Amino acid sequence: MERETFEELVRQAVATLPEEIAERMSNVDVEVQEQPTERQLRSLGVPSGRTLLGLYQGIPLTRRTSGYNLVSPDRIIIFQRPLELTSRGDDDLVKRVRDTVVHEIAHHFGISDERLQEMERERNKRKR
Repeated sequence: MERETFEELVRQAVATLPEEIAERMSNVDVEVQEQPTERQLRSLGVPSGRTLLGLYQGIPLTRRTSGYNLVSPDRIIIFQRPLELTSRGDDDLVKRVRDTVVHEIAHHFGISDERLQEMERERNKRKR
């Protein structure tokens, strides 16, 4: 997929966030990279042979204090190639991009991977 088309998928995912979430996002940029660098993978302890779909870098809203000012924006990076490789067609890619954007925005709000996994398990139980 062309980079511009993929970036539009990411923009659409952000644009479809509930208004109360979008309004609370603060000082954060969402960007696309082709794939994670070796340094990014190593710094997060991603095992060899595994990859990363997205990455949040910054200070979550829950940890910001009154001294938080004049800082560079947080970054949410969405990795195009891994998402394309793990998707089964265009519809699946759209869903995976949205899920990844939401996951990384959750980190911006201070929600850990462990809590996100717990929430996913709870959601799956309710679906049964």
